[in-house]
Amino acid sequence: MIVQVFSIIAPVFLIAAIGYVWARLRMPFDSGMVSALVFNIGAPCLLLSQLLSRPIDIAAMAQIVAACLAVMALTAIAAVALLSARGLSLRAYLPPLIFPNTGNMGMPLCLFAFGDLGLSLALAFFAVTALLQFSIGVGIASGKFNVRTVLANPVLWAMALAVTLTLTGTKLPIWAMDTLTTLGGFAIPLMLMSLGTSLATLSVHGLGRAFSFSVLRIGGGFAAALAVVSVMGLEGPARGAVLIQSAMPTAVFNYLFAVQYNNKPDDVAGMILISTLLSFATLPFLLAFVLGN
Repeated sequence: MIVQVFSIIAPVFLIAAIGYVWARLRMPFDSGMVSALVFNIGAPCLLLSQLLSRPIDIAAMAQIVAACLAVMALTAIAAVALLSARGLSLRAYLPPLIFPNTGNMGMPLCLFAFGDLGLSLALAFFAVTALLQFSIGVGIASGKFNVRTVLANPVLWAMALAVTLTLTGTKLPIWAMDTLTTLGGFAIPLMLMSLGTSLATLSVHGLGRAFSFSVLRIGGGFAAALAVVSVMGLEGPARGAVLIQSAMPTAVFNYLFAVQYNNKPDDVAGMILISTLLSFATLPFLLAFVLGN
């Protein structure tokens, strides 16, 4: 079990560490460009290539979508109750408490833990969280909701296209699948390197509050996911993917939104840094639990 857990965590650590060292050496790394490439090209192509390379179990994907929505709802209810009781800003603190890092960390972990099937399930979870984060999340941070932001989400269109092609029995030519696979291949390494560079360059503040909120993000997400998978009766890779994705640290995109809308960006940066470090410490226990049950 120790060897298995180490083999899953090691690639995540090492690739993120490359990004961290790269940033500390002040080597050029355009985080904005990398994020745009991953979100607009890499992730949609990875989603399509994974879902179209094997028969899609629509029922299984629907379960993942339902589980993700349930986990997000439970986490949001708990976060709103906590922030309201403490008189803290919902616009500043609610998005980083709700939205986990299902892309940079969650997808690689599910890939290394459960193979291509785990990656496909993690991609479905990521697609839902990405859609929610770039619609409801942006709405919370900005104080207004924009339908155009939802409709412009490339991950949403990639999932819709994959389901449509599957239901109609349409197969893409080999050259198209090879192109999708090649473009999707850069998504996970760049996500992890981007995570490392972000950790090296964040300016943090309020570490005490950041630590308590990080515990809530990881522990609360895991508790909500455990309740959901138990009620839904999920097993195997589906259960593992939901638990792993839900217990991830605060997503880096939350910092970008905090900067853009001036919602305590230093506090949010502290949550990202502390929750990521805390996640590195808790990952062995999380993976041992997932793989052992």
